[in-house]
Amino acid sequence: MTGSLLEVIALDVRDAVAAEAGGADRLEIVSDMDSGGLTPSAETVAAIARKCNLPQMVMLRSGAGFTATPETLDRLRRHVKELSHAGAAGFVFGFLTGDGAVDLAATEALIHAVAPLPWTFHRAVDHAADVRAAWRAVRLLPNLATVLTSGSAQGVGAGLGVLRARAEAGDGPLVLAGGGLGKEHVPVLLDYGIRAFHVGSAVRDPGAAGDPWSGPVDPARVRDWRRLVDQA
Repeated sequence: MTGSLLEVIALDVRDAVAAEAGGADRLEIVSDMDSGGLTPSAETVAAIARKCNLPQMVMLRSGAGFTATPETLDRLRRHVKELSHAGAAGFVFGFLTGDGAVDLAATEALIHAVAPLPWTFHRAVDHAADVRAAWRAVRLLPNLATVLTSGSAQGVGAGLGVLRARAEAGDGPLVLAGGGLGKEHVPVLLDYGIRAFHVGSAVRDPGAAGDPWSGPVDPARVRDWRRLVDQA
């Protein structure tokens, strides 16, 4: 990766256009942030593609949690074709088994479904029973673009040690740092050699009390993050 990558979560066209105006490089398209981000509709992806030139990494997740049943996988595979036709540039997914290991069978099933498009393994890696083992399982999977991780299920502040260890192990180019990411973390992560950053509520106007997702993406806030992550 040359320079730094800034990915912004978008729920709709307004968010996407604002993220592009603020200088984002890429979008993660989701629905239902109350559940941590679920698969959006193909109509949303198509509408964004008509108004915004940024690549869309589209979430493939049908419920809160990180396990997948055969029925879930069948449903997500059906979504892949319509989302690809709507304008998805790649996808975001990743699964754990009931005992907290990476569910390679489920993850590989979707890798094959989305091929040849790139994909991001999302923060399921932070919830694995053995994070080091999870990284060993994920890092060599085909067409993997990035791993969305905070280093800890509690957020980037608690996960800096893990993120540093991953960078020192050579996985820095895969790390997409996000999940409780604060501006104060960026210089530290840049020093580690991490160059990709993922933001959501941090670039939104304050919404209704207690709901950080009710306000829209603010281009000025995106620009602030753009300047920050470019200080490599």
